[in-house]
Amino acid sequence: MLVLQVCVALAIAALSGAVPAPVKHVLHEKRDQHVDWVKGERVKRDSVLPVRIGLTQNNLEKGEELLMTVSDPTSPKYGQYWSAEEVHDMFAPPKESVDSVRQWLESSGIDKSRVVHSDNKGWLAFDAYAHEVEKLFMTEFYEHEHSHTASLKIGCEEYHVPEHIQHHIDYITPGVKLSPIVKKSTKAKRASHLAHSKGEIASDISKPKVVPPKAKGLPAELQNCGSDMTPACIKALYKIPDATKAKKGNSLGLYEQGDYFAKSDLDLYYKDYAPWIPQGTYPIPALIDGANYSVPDYSALNSGESDIDIDMAYALIYPQEVTLYQVDDQVYEPVEVATTNLFNTFLDALDGSYCTYSAYGETGNNPDIDPVYPNPDPAGYKGKLQCGVYKPTNVISASYGQAEADLPAAYTKRQCNEFLKLGLQGHSILFASGDYGVASFPGDGTPNGCLGPEGKIFNPQYPSNCPYVTSVGGTMLYEDQTVHDAESVMHADLGGTAANFSSSGGFSNYFPQPLYQKAAVEKYFKKAKLSYPHYSGMNVNLNTTKGLFNRIGRAYPDVAANGAMFPAYTGGTVHHYYGASLASPLFASVLNLINEERLAKGKGPVGFVNPVLYAHPEVLNDITNGTNVGCGSEGFSAIPGWDPATGLGTPNYPKLKKLLLSLP
Repeated sequence: MLVLQVCVALAIAALSGAVPAPVKHVLHEKRDQHVDWVKGERVKRDSVLPVRIGLTQNNLEKGEELLMTVSDPTSPKYGQYWSAEEVHDMFAPPKESVDSVRQWLESSGIDKSRVVHSDNKGWLAFDAYAHEVEKLFMTEFYEHEHSHTASLKIGCEEYHVPEHIQHHIDYITPGVKLSPIVKKSTKAKRASHLAHSKGEIASDISKPKVVPPKAKGLPAELQNCGSDMTPACIKALYKIPDATKAKKGNSLGLYEQGDYFAKSDLDLYYKDYAPWIPQGTYPIPALIDGANYSVPDYSALNSGESDIDIDMAYALIYPQEVTLYQVDDQVYEPVEVATTNLFNTFLDALDGSYCTYSAYGETGNNPDIDPVYPNPDPAGYKGKLQCGVYKPTNVISASYGQAEADLPAAYTKRQCNEFLKLGLQGHSILFASGDYGVASFPGDGTPNGCLGPEGKIFNPQYPSNCPYVTSVGGTMLYEDQTVHDAESVMHADLGGTAANFSSSGGFSNYFPQPLYQKAAVEKYFKKAKLSYPHYSGMNVNLNTTKGLFNRIGRAYPDVAANGAMFPAYTGGTVHHYYGASLASPLFASVLNLINEERLAKGKGPVGFVNPVLYAHPEVLNDITNGTNVGCGSEGFSAIPGWDPATGLGTPNYPKLKKLLLSLP
């Protein structure tokens, strides 16, 4: 009955439509050949197609400039953050775009009663017969069958729009992007492939440790920091004071996907390593799209990632609270950590408009990559996609990501644009840079995780490649060192595929270098005198280039923190962990503590900190030893100043606090 009503309505509307005026059309999009999809029959002319026209967001080209006005310490508007409504209004498509496209549709026979305008102003939608849509966009629609499955999709080779409204339109679906039917599956892509150190299990912890000669004069709790990086060691290493304040509304946000914490593991950690935290202290749940909260310690879904993030945060900021952003239901989350989806459902939950707005040829979530809600699986979450249900915390840390090459450039640019908007509102977003040096993890696309036909081109990571987030690399102390010694690049042989487990860093192939880091990166190139050939461009053919990295790409990491020999319980057993997974929540905790001090003085949060840190590298501990190997190379070495192994360096809490409290 519903189908019949739709068809009757369309038929009446088609008869009553105005005669289209002659206009000049131009090619808007053209699709490259899809290797796995075979073009089949033309779509029947009376088939009903759901058309969505994504309107180009307004002022995107001004985004970086606007972010710098509130993040640059020299700006008179530093710290004058925007409200979510102001951000939305600034970037929403202008009324002119909406009216122009509406007028064209109406003049072409699509009555205004048929067109729905989304609440966030990002798109126009209507149902139409295939023959109407083909005439409207001067194209033909065909079915496409997957060569290896029975899946069907609909799309066209190219389509056209009137020249006078082309600049108002981002993209149209169905179009050159085949209408998705099924999800794809690829390799696991956690940014920081958290690793256990060899041989360090519960029975080893009780054995007497050999105290390095130069540590014998230190307090007992600091004598083995090179092999046991406890909270006491971390605080001493970075001069972090005990937390005493707990400002309401300043909870530290932690993003988790595909892994769950165990309450008993947290309690064991508090008992042995952070006794000032009461038993039963767990994060505030911010569960997204049917996500679970925790699991028993014996669960296979408790692999350590969530446990160590929460351990780290509470050990440094308690009595301040932690908010857990756990994403996706019990069908998607355990499986989707092994696929390419990241962050879209999380960003949906923080910003209701993100669910539907268009940018860079992407509108809303991409069913080829992201979970679909309500979940069609019988055991899946049946509620609607959660949009704008949680207010983002001042600081959010995520230890997840993947090689940027695993995702379409437009998909990452849309997410990166959302991180920019969060920065405009005063939020600090931190990501672990990764753990495989200048490569991605082995098996990510190629056996060694590198790019190019010979597997030698460096493989940058996402979302550390986004210029509007703070990327955190990993450092370490050697076993015979103390907290008074300088750290080195995190680099260890953990066996197997983690034989070269090293802080990730490099240069993006998707995003150019932002202005705030250009001077620091240029100094690096002058000092480092690299022998590696490079290329310069965002669309370089990696199959033919002789270069190994993109000299003009966004450089990362921005900063670093310790990521080695962190003792934590997983499944009731103590392990020692390595990974930038540790470094990101550590640095995020430092910013959270400084926010407490600023809030106590009536100031706002530190927000997007990169411009401040690049302008004042003296507030960080410069790392000058070690290298991040990969792709058959020695990678990039840590040298004085910024470098693509440890960024600007590790936190010096007193200096950071003094600087950031001095700002408005």
